[in-house]
Amino acid sequence: MRPVNIKTITAASQTSGDLAAARRVLDCAGEALEALGTALDGQFTRAVDALLAVKGRVIVSGMGKSGLVGRKIAATFASTGTPAHFVHPAEASHGDLGEVTRLDALLMLSWRGETAELSDLITHAKRFRIPLIGVASNLESTLLKAADVALVLPKVREACPNGLAPTTSTTLMLVLGDALAVALMERRDFSADQYRDLHPGGSLGRALIRVSDLMHSAGDLPLAEEGASLRDALSAMERCHFGCVGLTDKKGVLVGIITDGDLRRNWDRDLRASKAAEVMTRNPKVAHVDQLAAEALAYMNEKKITQLFVLDPKDKTKKPVGILHIHDCLRAGLQ
Repeated sequence: MRPVNIKTITAASQTSGDLAAARRVLDCAGEALEALGTALDGQFTRAVDALLAVKGRVIVSGMGKSGLVGRKIAATFASTGTPAHFVHPAEASHGDLGEVTRLDALLMLSWRGETAELSDLITHAKRFRIPLIGVASNLESTLLKAADVALVLPKVREACPNGLAPTTSTTLMLVLGDALAVALMERRDFSADQYRDLHPGGSLGRALIRVSDLMHSAGDLPLAEEGASLRDALSAMERCHFGCVGLTDKKGVLVGIITDGDLRRNWDRDLRASKAAEVMTRNPKVAHVDQLAAEALAYMNEKKITQLFVLDPKDKTKKPVGILHIHDCLRAGLQ
C-alpha cells in the first residue's frame, strides 16, 4: 500500500478553497450587478443631463476605497470627453475646496452615505449652488438627502467572509461610473478620432492613427503627367525621394505609378527615349485619408510594396491628395 502524500492532499484542499472563495466573490458581484441594472431609473438620466450641462469639470470625491474608485471614474471621464478631476475630501477641508468652482458639478461616492469627511464638500456645494450627484446605498443618508440627483446603489452583501471589507460595494460604484461615462460618450457622439486625440501615447494611440495623420501632401507628391517623357518622370521621382512617381491624366486623376521595380523590369528598353506611360504600372494600389494607418501598413506588407498614393473618397475628382510610405508607419510605432 502506497503511503499517503499529505502535501498533495493539503495542496489540493487549498486549491479547492481558493477557487471556492474566488467563485463566491464572482457570484456576489454578478448578483449585485443584476440588482443594479434593475434599480436604474430616471435618476440615471438626470445624472447624465447634469454632467452634460457642466461648463467646468466634474469633481469626483470619496473617502477610502470609495475614493480610489472615484479616482478611476474621474480618469475614465477625462479620457472619454468629460473633463473631470478627483478631489480628496479630507484635503478639500484644508484648502482644496478652491479647486471646486461654480462651473463644476460634484459626483460624490459613499457606500452608506454618512462619510464625515464629505460634509465640507456638501456644504460648499449647497452654498455656491454647485450641482451635486450623490452615489450611496441609503436613500435616507446625509449625502443622498443633500444631493440634487441621488443614485441609489442596491444593498448587497460584501464578498468578504466577515462582510466588512469593501468588495461587492466598490464593484457596484465602479460599474456605475463606467455606465455614466459610456452614456456621456454616446450623448456627445464621442468618436474614435476624439478618443485617439486624448490617447496619443501607447498602443491605443497608435492603433487609431489615420493615414491622414502620417501622409505627405501638397508639394511633397511625386507626380508627372502620363504623357511626359520618362526622363521628366524620373526627375520628379528623384526630387521627392519616395522611390516612385505617380502618373496622372490631363484632369489630374491618378492612372499609374512607376517604381524602382518597374525600372528594373524594363531595363532592356531604351529608357532615355521612352515615355512614362510605356513603363508605368496602371491602376496603382491606393489608401484613403480616413483609413487606419495600421490597415494601410498591413496592406503594403501583404502586397510587398513600400508606398501608397492617398485618395480622398469625398473628392469626386479622384486626384491624389497624399502619399504614405511604409517608413512613415514604422516611425509612428506601427507594426
